[in-house]
Amino acid sequence: MAELLRPEARAMLWRGREVIAGLAVAGLGLWWALTSFGILQWLGWLLAALGGGLVVGGIQRWRFRQEGRGPGIVRIDEGRVAYMGPLTGGTVDLDAVTRLRLDRSARPAHWLLETGSEVLAIPVTADGAEALFDAFAALPGLKRGRMLELLNGTGRDAVTVWTRPARLTVV
Repeated sequence: MAELLRPEARAMLWRGREVIAGLAVAGLGLWWALTSFGILQWLGWLLAALGGGLVVGGIQRWRFRQEGRGPGIVRIDEGRVAYMGPLTGGTVDLDAVTRLRLDRSARPAHWLLETGSEVLAIPVTADGAEALFDAFAALPGLKRGRMLELLNGTGRDAVTVWTRPARLTVV
């Protein structure tokens, strides 16, 4: 079956796999909801709503994934981001990140995870970089829509995507 599609079309379908799965789940749910009765009809409506949620999340992930194969490998384990590249690398705990920036002037663009004293630069096209979407979503107050707009924008500068909110101290 893989021979039936051009490599570019296959790659595009793979990038949008969550959207396709969500549409399939929503379609099955709608079919059950509209053609059945009783408990299966209610399950169909629930399945359609679940499929809709999968489609929304899938669209965000699809916009986050970047085309191409960049240098290095990204691994995330229990809140720790590790990047192993050909020239640089390092690890940073997401709890220690104070600012997240996107350097669009680099080729390819780089995520800059700043901890105050150190900066970990990760190419947006690195192997495993799509897992950063869920890791960044855990940052308090991060606006995913703005992050996706900046990532897919046309600017060629370094922009701040997120800054850790100031912690209140009780006296």
